[in-house]
Amino acid sequence: MFYGRAKRKHNAANTTMLENLRNIGIIAHVDAGKTTTTERILYFGGSKHKVGDVDDGNTTTDFDPLEKAKGITINSAAVSLEWGDTQITLIDTPGHVDFTAEVERSLRVLDGAVGVFCAVGGVEVQSETVWHQANRHGVPRLCFVNKLDRMGADFYGCVQQMQDKLQVIPAVCTIPAGQDEAFTGVIDLIRMKFWKQDPNDPAHMKYEWTEIPATYQKQAVEWREKLLDAASHACDELLTAILDGHEIPEEMIRKALRIGTLTGKLTPVHCGSSKEFHGVRLLLDAVRDYLPSPADRPPVEGIVPKSKEKVLRKPEASEPFSALSFKTVSEKHGDLVFLRIYSGELRPGEFILNTTTGKQERISHIYRLFGDRRDRLEVAGPGDIVAVVGFKHTATGHTLCSVDQPMLLDEIRFPDPVISQALIPAKNVDETRLAEALGKMVRDDPTLKTKVDAETNQLILSGMGELHLEVSVHKLERDHGVKCTVGKPMVAYRQTLTKPIEFETRYIKQSGGRGKYAVIRMKYEPLSKEARAEWEAQLEEDEKPDPNGIYFVDEIYGGAVPKEYIPSVAAGFRQGCVKGAKYGFPLVDVRATLLDGKSHDVDSSADTFKLAALESFRDAQAHAGLIILEPIMNVVVHAPAQYQGALAGDINRRRGEILNLSSDKGRCMVHAYIPLSELFGYTSDLRNFSSGTASFTMEPSHYAAVKEELADIRQAS
Repeated sequence: MFYGRAKRKHNAANTTMLENLRNIGIIAHVDAGKTTTTERILYFGGSKHKVGDVDDGNTTTDFDPLEKAKGITINSAAVSLEWGDTQITLIDTPGHVDFTAEVERSLRVLDGAVGVFCAVGGVEVQSETVWHQANRHGVPRLCFVNKLDRMGADFYGCVQQMQDKLQVIPAVCTIPAGQDEAFTGVIDLIRMKFWKQDPNDPAHMKYEWTEIPATYQKQAVEWREKLLDAASHACDELLTAILDGHEIPEEMIRKALRIGTLTGKLTPVHCGSSKEFHGVRLLLDAVRDYLPSPADRPPVEGIVPKSKEKVLRKPEASEPFSALSFKTVSEKHGDLVFLRIYSGELRPGEFILNTTTGKQERISHIYRLFGDRRDRLEVAGPGDIVAVVGFKHTATGHTLCSVDQPMLLDEIRFPDPVISQALIPAKNVDETRLAEALGKMVRDDPTLKTKVDAETNQLILSGMGELHLEVSVHKLERDHGVKCTVGKPMVAYRQTLTKPIEFETRYIKQSGGRGKYAVIRMKYEPLSKEARAEWEAQLEEDEKPDPNGIYFVDEIYGGAVPKEYIPSVAAGFRQGCVKGAKYGFPLVDVRATLLDGKSHDVDSSADTFKLAALESFRDAQAHAGLIILEPIMNVVVHAPAQYQGALAGDINRRRGEILNLSSDKGRCMVHAYIPLSELFGYTSDLRNFSSGTASFTMEPSHYAAVKEELADIRQAS
């Protein structure tokens, strides 16, 4: 028996039965073989006449030049194919943790997913991350254990890790006939047959079903029993047939697996080697047989914007139009907006409402995507994932709906950035052009953030990792023509006085005409943490604590300094705190007390007393001396217990103070205070020495003294 590519039908998207649609994503850890699996799916589905290869840089979904250069997926890409009567829209998502936003927004709009696992690496850390992301969105999944021909492949160990790490009931549908160099193909436990592929067929199309090799007969029977046991969890009919000792037909098993997959009671597991074309067609059968169509998913739920009344939209063309924008791509001739249509139909030329912004949008063109190729559509309906041109006010997470029956869907939630770098524009860069380019990039990628640090005046670019920032800077130059480099962000140092000091300042100047006259006697004192807390506890109810601990006290008696000038003295002192005299960093935790002074009826003024206060505080800094303070972060690290010693040593090397160490069930937790200046690059360092298994959180805690030689005082100039 031989089996070729599925023949492509030439029907329009809107004529496809809803039950025959599948919107799926390929999710996994980096280098598990997602893109190669996608290429084989497209090849066997008839969408490509020549199969691509990641190593050759000619795959359909990794069409971005940077993806080709690095051999990784950076952007999620949509493709369409047909497998028999089933139309499949497939999104290949990145596996690198830096691009988790691409996975998050894809899972938000998909009906099902295929988790690809490397038979050598097993369930790796990013596999766990994307699996739990899919759990949050309630997306039914299949598993495909790939690379069974690789040295060190362990299919059964990988299945055990799925049980232990992902907490799933694996329904193993195919097992390998041999592993590593001995791998020859896959055994179908539903048919109880061996898929024998013709090694002499260069097109990899010819195969036949044969008897299971004697070497694997016992293993196949054992795993067939496990498959029936897992499937019986989802189907009482199958359970009854097993208990009664009846022959179990193939269709009954498939029915049970479909029920179990849709309800989340079990996860079908297939295996193979995508690079060698093994197991992919059986995986496509599983996508068709077990994963849901849009009709199998619950109606989408939203609210009516004004009344907040809950409303449901069924996946039917007769329902009012509703869709979610899950991705935007800025292009020279307008934005390309990716939509998942939940109900109703969409046609070029129509006006629809963006409920998130309250503005109407006009549809210019609708496309079905095939990597970087676009096929124009005249209509798109429920369940379709399409790209639209013509929008001007739509961003990721916005709801689009019919103008006369508005509804609002939940927005897509993205994680906050975890790493920042200074962005240094080239000398000839137009600032307006740079701002526009960054605005577009931040809108297209919600995990990318930019800001200008008010203290250091640096342009700060924040993202999910160093690779994420590297790619963003590359895109800034390639797509927007704005050349920038990145540097280490400056630390927001502070300073304070080393000791209390009291002295008089005489600000008297006469240069013809009206002179300047102000005499003030001031006391300046640094506030310790305890002293500051004690002082703030004594503040009046209408007085708010100063976030920087800068306080001014008026102790003038008898009008030595007229009341109208006292606010000017306070203003001069506070202005002097903004930028210190020696290093240029802001001052914190200082209390200034105005003790005495003198004024002149003609030559005194508010400006003169303000200038006197500025000079007074500058002199006070020189006489009392200054301490540089650095920001200290409250850091909590979680990792496997085996890394506890390495973590502690690394934190000590970073001048950190360990507050607490604990371990439980093979995991450890380290709580420490670490200077911010020592945490640049920590994300990458932590991933490297823990093989990507550790994670950390950090938040600002307090400021502490630092030796001058350890502070980057150059930035204060």
